[in-house]
Amino acid sequence: MSTPVRSNSRLSLAMERTDRWVFSQDIPTDVVVVVCETTFSLHKFMLVAKSNHIRKLILESKEPALTKIDLSEIPGGPEIFEKAAKFCYGVNFEITVHNVAALRCAAEYLQMTDVYCDYNLAGRTEDFLAQVALSSLSGAIVVLKSCEDLLPLAEDLKIVQRCVDVISLKACNEANFPSRTPPNWWTVELSILDIEFIGRILSGMKKRGSKALTLASALITYTERNLRDLVRDQSGKCTKSSDSDDPNLYARERELLQSIVSLLPSEKASFPINFLCCLIRTAIFVNASNSCKNELEKRISVILEHVTVDDLLVMSFTYDGERLFDLDSVRKIISGFVEKEKNMAVFGGADFKGSYSAAMHRVAKTVDSYLGEIANYPELTISKFNGIAILVPKGARKVDDDLYRAIDIFLKAHPNLDEIEREKVCSVMDPLKLSYEARLHASQNKRLPVQIVLHSLYYDQLKLRSGVDDQPDAVATRSQLQSDVSLVRENEALRSELMKMKLYISDMQKNQGSSTKSIAAAAPPTTTGSRKHSFFSSMSKTLGKLNPFKHGSKDTFHINDNIGVDITKPRRRRFSIS
Repeated sequence: MSTPVRSNSRLSLAMERTDRWVFSQDIPTDVVVVVCETTFSLHKFMLVAKSNHIRKLILESKEPALTKIDLSEIPGGPEIFEKAAKFCYGVNFEITVHNVAALRCAAEYLQMTDVYCDYNLAGRTEDFLAQVALSSLSGAIVVLKSCEDLLPLAEDLKIVQRCVDVISLKACNEANFPSRTPPNWWTVELSILDIEFIGRILSGMKKRGSKALTLASALITYTERNLRDLVRDQSGKCTKSSDSDDPNLYARERELLQSIVSLLPSEKASFPINFLCCLIRTAIFVNASNSCKNELEKRISVILEHVTVDDLLVMSFTYDGERLFDLDSVRKIISGFVEKEKNMAVFGGADFKGSYSAAMHRVAKTVDSYLGEIANYPELTISKFNGIAILVPKGARKVDDDLYRAIDIFLKAHPNLDEIEREKVCSVMDPLKLSYEARLHASQNKRLPVQIVLHSLYYDQLKLRSGVDDQPDAVATRSQLQSDVSLVRENEALRSELMKMKLYISDMQKNQGSSTKSIAAAAPPTTTGSRKHSFFSSMSKTLGKLNPFKHGSKDTFHINDNIGVDITKPRRRRFSIS
């Protein structure tokens, strides 16, 4: 219902404006020009004097007296046609950087050129472009912005290319010799342009020798201002507006992000790390193409040694920080860095497994600390946790304290894991590389599986046994530990059997004592001189009952049949315990 009202108001305004400079001529109008939903009552002879296009329409019309002309396809719409009509009537109007491109295109459409009439509208607009609009960087940017709705005619008239050339040249000058503050003011003004124009401008700046950091600065500002709901700044505090009702919003943001990534300079270290991490999170959120995400992952993996834990967390969580994203990008980044280190070691003739660079040690510490930050989220599975931890070679970790901390947090956040699952989580850690404080904590940690606790205790036993304070050879200690763990388990089994035997003997003694008391109560009283049985005599009798030869040996092969030996009643022997 709002559209007809707007159309009627636009029509009335147009008629009111034309009344002031048309009907004042005291000559009745003879043609109605329709532009979209707006009509203009004008005079044919005034229009034909300046516009060759309108002259042709009147001459080629089959109607004897053409009274209506449709010019809805004119560039710029009713507002620009109104100014063109004023020019035909000789009425003054203002040409600005905002309308000069549209007026030039309208002049071309209406064939209001100097070929048809001297000092026509096309010549006037060309003079303004050359002398005013394209004389400054800001003016050229505004003109180029207005060309977005005038394609492809603006492109055919070379207006776009002229603007791009001027902007590229003047932007290079501003980057090298700033004329105002802040020095990057020109990057802010560029951010109003379409990404296609930005690509052409950056290409022109690169041809003129601009540095990669200059181009990166322009792209960073452009991204932050055009994807501000997804990439706010470089502090990691990116926000997202999820209340948009536009169903095509994500599609436009996805296309814009992919275009921005395609324009990134080839120099890998020209962008801040956190900016790249924000771009990856945006790419995951808007479901960007695999090529877009792969490009960002490669750029981060090259400079991973400079990445902090907060940078990795930026790409790992959703915008509200309540749940984890898919961690495939993090795994690919770490894997790419490790692969790069391997290639560098092979190229340098070194053994990657024997020695690791300082960058590899820094990345290992960062990854372990990162695991500790995400370990307490329930959606983090064992496979994802281990999948990230095992990407770092074990030799790259000088100590495993940070990894142990991450494992402990993971076990605390997942209390329902059984023994096998807890052992699987702990398998990524080397207990022999824990510090004394970590081993002391691990030996008292009830969340750890028994095998890890034994590892920690056994390591300290080895140090006490050898009397050496520093860390022994890890390979020899580990092999000895593996051979002795089975012995420890056997000792535990024997100790358990011994306890069962003690309980069995104790039960026998109790049963014998109760039977003796019952017999003593039934028998007549003995003399007062009888001795009380000692513990050793009771034990001897008990062990005597366990004598396998009490009722004769079953092995009679070595006994001669002619010798009469009473094997049923052996000699009474005295059993002693020494």
